[in-house]
Amino acid sequence: MKALVTGASGFLGGNLCRVLLAEGREVRVLLRKTSDRRGIEGLPLEIVEGDVADAGSCEKAAKGCGEAYHCAAAYQLFVRDKKKMYEANVQGTANVLKAAAQAGASRIVYTSTVGALGNKGDGTPGTEETPVSESDMVGPYKHSKFLAEQEALRLFREEKIPVVIVNPTAPIGPWDVKPTPTGRLVLDFLKGDMPAYVDTGLNVIDVEDCARGHVLAAEKGRLGEKYILGGENLTLEGILKLLSEITGKPAPRWRLPYAPVLGMAYVAEGFARLTGWPQDLRLNVASVKMAKKKMWFSSEKARKELGLSARPAREALERAAKWFEEHGYTHRPS
Repeated sequence: MKALVTGASGFLGGNLCRVLLAEGREVRVLLRKTSDRRGIEGLPLEIVEGDVADAGSCEKAAKGCGEAYHCAAAYQLFVRDKKKMYEANVQGTANVLKAAAQAGASRIVYTSTVGALGNKGDGTPGTEETPVSESDMVGPYKHSKFLAEQEALRLFREEKIPVVIVNPTAPIGPWDVKPTPTGRLVLDFLKGDMPAYVDTGLNVIDVEDCARGHVLAAEKGRLGEKYILGGENLTLEGILKLLSEITGKPAPRWRLPYAPVLGMAYVAEGFARLTGWPQDLRLNVASVKMAKKKMWFSSEKARKELGLSARPAREALERAAKWFEEHGYTHRPS
């Protein structure tokens, strides 16, 4: 059975392609002409060029595919053009789900995010049932993904589209070519570019385990249900200590208070909007506001219903660090 994967040039999508190919599946991918394809270079993929925001592209890509994995998303926490993000994340989701259903796909897995779920932020792990509302969404990325998830649920209820939703936590591991914000955290540590940290927390899952969770969702997930794909809940301080043990490099000692960091983010974002520089602003308001909560979650539902298993966070961090080092990411320009 041929599988359609959108977002294959991304970290999670590329690893999903590898998992599907390893299982002997034929894989077709929908990619923009301008996509960075380093993460899937050399893989035996059938490529259809187009854009998820274009319904015709989605219909062309979905033709003849018995299942689909919609991983594509505009993933930036600081954006100048919010309209394009909503077109990609909300309208793009509707386009892909409708096209895959019309093509006869029996299962469509939509990759959402735990950012679209409820989380008290007090250290209590969130679940698929934790109360959440649109007003809880911080920044255009989380807001657009929340709306996209609601659209997927609407299409299931009203149009009987066979969708299963997965909510990954913070995937980490090999082939993070861009890299993602979580990958940058590891890379900054490796390069010694992290003098201090904030008091926050993440749920870490190895990217390969997360990709396998997608396949399990296609095989065993109940239609219209959400499944958190996660691993270990760790404080950022705990993650940095693990990286220190893995690499022998010292962990940062200074923990920064929240309020001054948020103030700095507002100043940095204002400067970036006025000057157009930098294009990719890492200290931004949305990321700092998100860090105020410990983003801890429970994957018990996915473990029980899908059979999800995740290796220890230490191993995922080791794999990420090794990949960055082997691929020259830690080398400073001479």
